This record gives sequence, C-alpha cells and structure tokens, in this order.
Amino acid sequence: MSSQTIPDSSGSAAASPPVVPPAKKNPRGLLLRLLGGAVLLAVVGWALWYFLDGRWYEGTDDAYVNGNVVQITPQVPGTVVSIGADDGDLVHAGDVLVRLDPSDADVALAEAKANLANTVRKVRGLYSSVNGAQADVAARKTAVDKARADYNRRVALAKSGAISAEELAHASDALTSAESNLVTAQQQYQSSKVLVDDTVVASHPDVQAAAARLRAAFLDDVRATLVAPVDGYVAKRSVQVGQRVQPGAALMAVVPLRGVWVDANFKETQLTRMRIGQPVTIESDVYGGKVEYKGKVQSLGVGTGSAFSLLPAQNATGNWIKIVQRIPVRIVFDDPAQLDRHPLRIGMSLNVDVSLHDQNGPMLSQQSPTKPAFSTDVYRQQLATADQVIGQIVHANMAGGK
Repeated sequence: MSSQTIPDSSGSAAASPPVVPPAKKNPRGLLLRLLGGAVLLAVVGWALWYFLDGRWYEGTDDAYVNGNVVQITPQVPGTVVSIGADDGDLVHAGDVLVRLDPSDADVALAEAKANLANTVRKVRGLYSSVNGAQADVAARKTAVDKARADYNRRVALAKSGAISAEELAHASDALTSAESNLVTAQQQYQSSKVLVDDTVVASHPDVQAAAARLRAAFLDDVRATLVAPVDGYVAKRSVQVGQRVQPGAALMAVVPLRGVWVDANFKETQLTRMRIGQPVTIESDVYGGKVEYKGKVQSLGVGTGSAFSLLPAQNATGNWIKIVQRIPVRIVFDDPAQLDRHPLRIGMSLNVDVSLHDQNGPMLSQQSPTKPAFSTDVYRQQLATADQVIGQIVHANMAGGK
C-alpha cells in the first residue's frame, strides 16, 4: 500500500493516512439469529400444541397384558391315563385335556343305576299297597254292613223270643269285631296313602333321592374326563401320565388370548382428568410402532398397588418419605380382531396413551354388572345327560305303573 506526501501550508510535505478496506460481514451472527428464531418458533409451537392438544393426553410404559388364566383342576381323585394337549396347543371348549382312570367311577355309576331301578320297583309296590288297602277297606265296610244287618234282625227276633239272648250277644260281638277291623283297615289305608299322596313314581321322594345319588355318580364318572372350559391356548402343563391327582390340584391352564386386556399403572397425578370410556392408543414392544391397537378405559382402580400388596406400607410408623403412588387402570381392546392379526401374550409390556378430551364419563362405575364377566357352558350339559339316563331307567322299570 502506498502513501502520498502532500505539502502543507508551510510548504513542508506531510504523510496522508492509510486507506482501510471495508470490513467483511460475520456469518456467525446471522446463524445465531436464525437459530434463536428457530428456537423461539419451536417453543411457541410446543406451547401452542401443549395447551391446545398435548396436555389432553396421559401416557405410561408401565403397562402389561393381562387376561383370564383358566385353571384345569380335577373334581374327583384319580390316576391320569392320558393327556390330550400340551403347552402352546390351541383347544376349543369341550376338547378333552386329561383323562383319569374311570374304573371306580364306572362301578359306582352301575351301583347307582341298580339302586334307582330297585327304588322305582319298591315305590310301585307302595302304590299297589294303597290299592290293596283301599280294597280291604271296601271289604271291611261290607262286612260291617252285613254284621249290623244281622244284629238288627236278631234284635227284633230276640224281642219276640224267637232266639236266645246268647245268640243276640254273638251277633253284637260280630258287629263290634267287624267295626274294629274296618277301623284298622282304614288306618292301614291312610298310612299307605300318606307314603304316595300327591305324587307319581317319578316324583316320589324315594325315587328322587335315588336319582340324586345317580346324578352324583354320573357326574363323578363324567368328571373323570377333564375338558377345556373355554377356547384358548394351553399353558403351564405340569400333569404327567400315571400321576395320582387329588381334587383342586392344578394340572394345566387354558388362556383365551382373544379376551386379554391391559393393566396400565398411572401415577396418581395423571388421573385428574381420566374418565371411563376415554379412547386409548396402545403399542406393544414386540411389534413396536408398526402396530397400533385401539382401546378404551374400562375402569380405574379403587386402590394403589401397594395398598393391596401382601405387606402393605405402614406410613404411620417410623420415618416417612412421600412417594407418588400408581393406580392400575384397566383398558380393553375395541376390536378383538386386532388380537387375531397381531396376538399378544400374558405379561407383555405395552405403551399406552389415553386421550383425555372426552370428560363426560365417570371416574368410577355407576352401575352393577348385568351379565357375567366370564362364563362357560360346557358343564351344563352334564346334568342334562344324567337326567336322560334317569328318565330311561324310570321308564324301563315302570311296567305300566304310574
């Protein structure tokens, strides 16, 4: 860079100041301003989202699949002779799962059948006794009428002296004896009639008692075969062939995976605006975000998990630290077909988000259930079959009786 010498007023030369080039613009300031603007927009956008929509959701990852675990337990003692299903097998209601040795039950059933047949015949004899006693009463009445007529004739003859007083006394004794026999016959008739009064053979108490014993023996025989109460998958099989089992022992379980639900444990601070019936979005760890289930809140728990634990916390003793508790919330799936396409298993972990926009539902249920929460009909037919057997035995042993 060159400089020029310019003469001053005194005639002497002076040096001119150097020429400074223009400063370049710093890009960092622009970037910082852009970044600050972006952050501000993000904060404003998040604030708008939160106040308009985001604060109306509550979520938790402390949620797990739960469901009915139907225990298969014997109702009669016995020795296992066969096993019809193993862990993971699909079974339908009525499918045979375990068979016990039926020998003892078969013998008891045959004895109960014979006892019922014998009782029917005895009761038929009671009806015959009534008919016989009734005929005896009629015969005794005839004898009384004859004895009274004979006595009356002899009274008239005794007045005229045609017969002796001794013969009249014999006639009087015969009438008294006939009347006594009539009273005895009437009492016997009433005693026999009381045993069958207002009944037929099938409804007679003795027949009913024998039929009840047959039902019990029939049920014991049927219960030697254990069937699946519901559709589901077999789990926790522990029974082995040859094992001697007792009533109540857990042999295996059937889990209806189509009827599972979600138990989500929310913090108590998350329940302020949660209501029954609110929609829920559910994601499973096994499928990730690829599969989204739809459900709804069925009920909010009536106590914390610690309150119902085996050893509840005693906050009134010793040192105390406040801990935010969790309340179980039950969530049911809107469409069971979702579980057919993407099945879940008991105990799987889930992520749930509850939409709190709808505040019309109650926090606690306001009415009692109108139908069973879970039921089976497979055992109902057992007694129906027993009644058919009883009817056949009664009919076979009637032989024209009532």
